[in-house]
Amino acid sequence: MPETKSVWGIEIGQAGLKALKLRYAEAAHQVVAVGFDYIPHAKILSQPDAIPDELIAEAITKFLSRNKVQDDIVAIGLPAQSSLARFIQLPPVEAGKVKEIVKYEAKQQIPFPLEDVIWDFQQMGGGEEAGGFVIDSEVGIFAMKRDQVMHQLHPFQTNKVEIELMQIAPVALYSFLAYDRLSIRPDGEGAPVEEEQTAVLDMGSDQSTIMVTDGAKIWIRNIPIGGNHFTRALTKEMKLTFAKAEHLKCNATKSPDPKAVFQALKPVFNDYLSEVQRSLGYFSSVSQGAEIKKVIGCGNGFRMAGLQKFLEQNLELPVERAEEFKQLAGTSVLEAQLFKENIMSFTVAYGLAIQAMGLSRMGTNLLPPEIARAREIRRKKPWAAITAATLLTGLALSTIGTANAWRVVHSSPWDKALKKSGDLQSTWGGYQSSYSAATGRYDSAKSVGKTLVEGMKDTIWLEFYKSINECMPRDIGQALDEDNIEYRNRVLIKSITAEKSDDLAAWYEGISDSYKSLSDEAAVDRGLQAQPAPEGEGYIFTLNGEHYHHIPDKPETDQGINYLLDRVIPNLQTWTFKQEDGDRVDVRKMGITNPIVLYAKQEVVDLAQRASNARKDPRFNVVNPTNRPRGDFNEPMPEAFPADPSMQEYEYNDGQPGQGKRNMEFREVHRTQFQIQFIWKPIPEEERLEDDPLKVASEESENAETSTENTETTSE
Repeated sequence: MPETKSVWGIEIGQAGLKALKLRYAEAAHQVVAVGFDYIPHAKILSQPDAIPDELIAEAITKFLSRNKVQDDIVAIGLPAQSSLARFIQLPPVEAGKVKEIVKYEAKQQIPFPLEDVIWDFQQMGGGEEAGGFVIDSEVGIFAMKRDQVMHQLHPFQTNKVEIELMQIAPVALYSFLAYDRLSIRPDGEGAPVEEEQTAVLDMGSDQSTIMVTDGAKIWIRNIPIGGNHFTRALTKEMKLTFAKAEHLKCNATKSPDPKAVFQALKPVFNDYLSEVQRSLGYFSSVSQGAEIKKVIGCGNGFRMAGLQKFLEQNLELPVERAEEFKQLAGTSVLEAQLFKENIMSFTVAYGLAIQAMGLSRMGTNLLPPEIARAREIRRKKPWAAITAATLLTGLALSTIGTANAWRVVHSSPWDKALKKSGDLQSTWGGYQSSYSAATGRYDSAKSVGKTLVEGMKDTIWLEFYKSINECMPRDIGQALDEDNIEYRNRVLIKSITAEKSDDLAAWYEGISDSYKSLSDEAAVDRGLQAQPAPEGEGYIFTLNGEHYHHIPDKPETDQGINYLLDRVIPNLQTWTFKQEDGDRVDVRKMGITNPIVLYAKQEVVDLAQRASNARKDPRFNVVNPTNRPRGDFNEPMPEAFPADPSMQEYEYNDGQPGQGKRNMEFREVHRTQFQIQFIWKPIPEEERLEDDPLKVASEESENAETSTENTETTSE
């Protein structure tokens, strides 16, 4: 269970102190930010005339004067450049001997005697236990020299602040990313996605840190370039003081000459890009082809104008700033102006607090063991005294009771106890029988439920059917009152079938070119791009149906197959589609492509309308006459069309329409039976593109043609 006390995550960087206070709201299962503080140093710690110990002590004193931490848990971050992180693959080893093997490996990996360092280890993702042996397990070893740990701890000890957790900054970044962006919880919720890596790029004052993870394993690398390198470039090129250069760096777009500012920063931009590319390239080479999905930038250095766009263009990866904490509540903190301005510098503090609350899978702690042990003993002393007193009291009472019991012989109490025992056993048997019956009913219901939802882990099929339904024409508003069936915008879908295919290209090649060209022309008439031939695997859908739409003076759009090519096929070719009275739905955006009319037969049938007093019989009866004219798209009807009882011949009195007692009214209408096929390669919602690739390609082609024409005109 997460820690319910308030937790402070504190990071002291080169530029200032960042602290974030979190509390777990158990009723809402939500982490809430209840406090924060941001205290910039009077000088950056790495400046030649700065005295780091005095500046840090001053920041901590100011922090404690403004915030109470006595009853809270406190976690502090350790700088990445002073720490060591190694990741090793263990050989097959007995589960009980993992710690011994890791200690041996630590001696090989840490370039100092173990007694001179504080170190801890964590079993990362991968690995399995079989036959008592742990196989293919990866372990992360994190260490820091003891004197540096004590130096980081000293100002807090001086102010009598007890520290519960000391963690290196890159591991805190992992806790932030896993909890806030990947929604990974220590209880197993939010399983890591294999082969999908996210990189966090934390730009500090003097250096940057890259942490790459898939949610299970992590990889860390330091880059010796930070925000101060950009500031120093401005001081050198533009002859400015450090303070003015720092202000100009953060407000380059508002300067009188932004171009000159970016020109001065360009060499540092290029150096920084080279270091990032080298690091990510090395990661790809050692991670067996794992693909980085995106880069998240944090640290106040990442606020620099143009940096995000520059990295995104050159890395060819999505680069986003950590400008919001998605899993964090607490309006009083999140909406505070000072917090919003510096939110990207609070990621390490956020991760520290998350681990201290027990909401991270990371469990390493570089707090010196002797301090943790002494604190644990001090906490348990009162409970130990109470426990000892309770045991002594119980022992004394037990001794007295035993002595009294041995003085006399008791028989009746035993009889009563045996009777109660028998009654209890009988009651327990009844409960056990009821439990077994309930278990059987539960297992049966669970089995039935499983058959109902097997394979239904998402709603994409429901979304698919909604999209197809929205693409079918329908009457809207006053058109719903139209009595003439040939003027109604309706199609009747009699069946929808789907077939999984491993080779969609073979299906497409087997279709006549004339059918394909009709669909392409329908797309062009609507201003759409003809769709390329499909490839790979997917579903082939077949729609069998009919329509009665037939406007005499509009044969090119409102009769037979032309009605399908004008009102159905283009809708199935759009990127997204919206009816006037409906919701916008994804079509080609969700993977629906290549709709083709494979069959369409138009024929004239007699429509008989019963008198108004008919109650149980159908209102309309459609008759199949013989020797009726047929449409041009007349091929044998596929077997997929089922028999339709409503289309059986109606028997009239004396075999003559219009005679007898039923008083029928007759007229001829045009019916078109059709078959449409299209393919669907399902695209999950989170993987769908925002823009239509065909539209983008078309615009780029038009721009290229325009550019060529302009060039030719200029040359002439």
